[in-house]
Amino acid sequence: MITLKGVEKNFGKQRILQGVDLIIPTGKLTTIIGPSGEGKSVLLKHMIGLLKPDRGEVWVDDVEISHLNDRDLNEVRRRFAMLFQAAALFDSMNVFDNVAFPLREKGLAPESDIPRIVDGLLERVGLVGMGHKHPSELSGGMKKRVGLARALVMGPEIILFDEPTTGLDPLMAKTIHDLIRSMHRVFGFTAVMVSHEIPEIFAISDWVAMLKHGKVIAMAPSKEFQSIKDPIVREFISVNEGSVA
Repeated sequence: MITLKGVEKNFGKQRILQGVDLIIPTGKLTTIIGPSGEGKSVLLKHMIGLLKPDRGEVWVDDVEISHLNDRDLNEVRRRFAMLFQAAALFDSMNVFDNVAFPLREKGLAPESDIPRIVDGLLERVGLVGMGHKHPSELSGGMKKRVGLARALVMGPEIILFDEPTTGLDPLMAKTIHDLIRSMHRVFGFTAVMVSHEIPEIFAISDWVAMLKHGKVIAMAPSKEFQSIKDPIVREFISVNEGSVA
C-alpha cells in the first residue's frame, strides 16, 4: 500500500501540492484525475521517490521513502515500474531490445531465457512479430504497447501510469486503457494512473481520486465517484464528459 500524509511540494514560489493525504489500495487500479497543472504527475513522482516532499511523508508499505539514502531508495524502486507519457523508448534499439533492456541491465535473467520472456510479453500486448522494428517505425499506440511490455518485464508489484493515452485518438486511447485493465487483471499489480480521459476511466478503474488546489478533494470506488455531490467534482466531470448523469 502506498500512503501519502500531508505531502507538500513547491517549485520556487509556485505551490503545487498543498497537503496531500492519499491511500493507494494494494492490488487495485486507482486513477487520479483533475485539471491540468494541478500536480498529478508531480504526485506520481513522489510515490516512486523521483521527487521528495518539502513536508509530509510518503510510505510504501511500512517504509517511509522520502528520507532514504540512494541505495535504500533503489531497493524500494525495484518494486515499481513507470510508464511515461511518451513511452520513453530507446530510438537506437528495436522493440525486442527495448523490452529486454531492464532484464539485461539488472542481470535478472540469463540471455537464453530472454527471448521467451520478451516474446511472451509482446504477444500479451498485441505485438507478435514486431520485435525487429524500431520506435520510428511504430504508431503512437504501438509505442505505448512497447512501453507497457517493458514495464511488465520485471514483474513489478506497482506500476505508475502517467497519462498513458496522451496523443492518441479516442479509439486507440480506449484500446490502451482496456489493455492496461487486462494486464492488471492478469498480473495483479497495484496500478496508479494519471488520466484526463473522462468518462472512460470510470469503466476501468477500481478507485478514482481527484486532485484540486493541491489536495485530494475526493476519493471513492469508481462506480460511487460519479455520484459524488461535491460541486467541484460535478463540474469537472460535466465539463470533461459533456453531461452529468
